[in-house]
Amino acid sequence: MSRNADPLEILFAAAKAAQANAHAPYSNFRVGAALRTPEGALFCGGNVENAAYPEGWCAETSAIAAMAAAGARKIAEICVIGDGEALCTPCGGCRQRIREFADDRTIVHVAGPEGVRATFRLSALLPESFGPGHLRP
Repeated sequence: MSRNADPLEILFAAAKAAQANAHAPYSNFRVGAALRTPEGALFCGGNVENAAYPEGWCAETSAIAAMAAAGARKIAEICVIGDGEALCTPCGGCRQRIREFADDRTIVHVAGPEGVRATFRLSALLPESFGPGHLRP
């Protein structure tokens, strides 16, 4: 990737690399996610399945955990990649996990192997969401 690469291309490439490392021996459906903080830091994760279903982690959860472990607390944008013809949007639980570290304007890119297929604001994927601000006066 060149120094002048588009930030979205970098995010997509990171998600694709994470997808390649996903642990999906049961479903064989590998998912990768990469997120960027407002400061430009990248964090990635792949889905991690577990024989004791449902103890696995989604790719978005893995990326968010890596971000939190590094001390970051804000998602500016995230890219999720999955194979197949359908859009691989974040599941409901991951939409809420993203919301914990984002707001309604946060960008969610959904990709396939060929590149980004759709881009949403989190508000379109999780309308009227409940977030940390609802707990504070």
